[in-house]
Amino acid sequence: MLKWIFSSLLLLSFLSACVPTAPTGAPAPQPAPANWWNKAVFYEIFVRSFYDTDGNGIGDFNGITQKLDYIQSLGVNAIWLMPIHPSPSYHGYDVTDYYEVNPQYGTMDDFKNLVAEARKRDIRIIIDLVLNHTSNQHPWFKSANSDINSPYHDYYIWSETSKGGKWHAGNHGYYFGFFTEEMPDLNYNNPAVTSEMLKVTDFWLNNVGVDGFRVDAVKNILEEGNKLENTPSTHEWFKGFYTAYKTQKPQAYTIGEVSGAGSFIVKSYTGNQLDQIFSFEMAKGILNSAKGNSNSGITSALKFALQDVPDFNFATFLTNHDQPRTMSVLNGDVDKAKLASFLMLTSPGTPFIYYGEEIGMQGQKPDEDLRLPMQWSNANNAGFTTGTPWRAPNKDYTTINTSSQIDDPNSLLSHYRALIQIRKEHSALQSGNAILLETSNPAVFALLRISGTERILVLVNLGKTPISDYKLSLGETALADGTFTPLSIFGSAQAQPLEIKSGEFSGYKPLNELPPYQTYLFNLK
Repeated sequence: MLKWIFSSLLLLSFLSACVPTAPTGAPAPQPAPANWWNKAVFYEIFVRSFYDTDGNGIGDFNGITQKLDYIQSLGVNAIWLMPIHPSPSYHGYDVTDYYEVNPQYGTMDDFKNLVAEARKRDIRIIIDLVLNHTSNQHPWFKSANSDINSPYHDYYIWSETSKGGKWHAGNHGYYFGFFTEEMPDLNYNNPAVTSEMLKVTDFWLNNVGVDGFRVDAVKNILEEGNKLENTPSTHEWFKGFYTAYKTQKPQAYTIGEVSGAGSFIVKSYTGNQLDQIFSFEMAKGILNSAKGNSNSGITSALKFALQDVPDFNFATFLTNHDQPRTMSVLNGDVDKAKLASFLMLTSPGTPFIYYGEEIGMQGQKPDEDLRLPMQWSNANNAGFTTGTPWRAPNKDYTTINTSSQIDDPNSLLSHYRALIQIRKEHSALQSGNAILLETSNPAVFALLRISGTERILVLVNLGKTPISDYKLSLGETALADGTFTPLSIFGSAQAQPLEIKSGEFSGYKPLNELPPYQTYLFNLK
């Protein structure tokens, strides 16, 4: 009964709070195709580290605007900006004002100009939305902590006594902060907090004109006793949140961060709570296969996805701003970096690329070194700033940079650009079905991507030696009987025809030998 009452109150709170306000000076909303994110390739940017235009050593909105041509040339058609709100920290995940932008990055007009210029290039922008907590410097918390009778006191979670490590001493008792004492958790058992945050989403979607949000720390929104993650109350809350933001802007997109999420967790949040969840399981599987010269990692991840999320409605990535960079995980091996990007960009799911990943930037913990300045050239400070950078770029910038790779057809950057373009041209690679093939060799990975009448064969030698001992087979296929001619759309190899009888095939060798680390895409006609 109590849970029913809570759910009813929460729903009423959402419905009363989700009526869109009239836009004030916002760009006119443009019609959008259904589920545009299924055809998107995202680029994750840490504004502070991307490009500095005023020489203060900190990246800014105008820097991203100036680099939109580069972003467009990469082929991506959507951008995720890490936190852009005012914050006492360098990373921004402790917000002090949800309605403003970090003055170190520029003005609101600068940001709106970025949105407008991106839109001219058919590039969408989503921003980080930190729902779980605020900064302890946020006016709400300052008021709550200074006066127990403050209207904001119940915006946070309090206890008269300490309950352990995640409880922190305040002026009038102890407050809950899951991550740090600088990040007090918001109290979503209070409908007023939900109403406040829905005003925030409406402001950014309709007044400013962003296309959606990457929602931080999804699994931590509501605690239930000692259960602190992925609680039933959290799922109920997001059901109301989904209804609310879709009412505010029907084509708004949300991608949720549930750290470590596998396909089962992905399934539990998508459909009526968030549009997509990052699949950490797919990321790990792809990297393990690229690094370990074996198909077991990606095969396992895809099998779990086929079982739990057969529509593949999730987001893929290699690494993000919280993890060692892809090239560091792969020990600087460009061939393996090409394998990893190939597996991601030909697998189902919406791909996200972390800035600098496309040129092989490296980075290990601490977190600041995972988020170093973008390496544009071999000029001073990697061409990132004319001043003193907020943090020095990696020392390898003299050889690893966009300028040295952009005209090199064999570079990692050119590899990314070619694959992204092919993905955009073929619906089977964007949102098609995926069928795993048996390869009879652990170093060979093969996948069929199918959409309508389009059939694409993905074939990879993950190993460091040539392979001739392999055979592709499938006992149950979506292809009709007949002879299919493989037309190369990535690489120049000429493959043998594929014969299908009684809906099956076995012992198929498209190529007599697969060179080391070689990747292929064939359109089966």
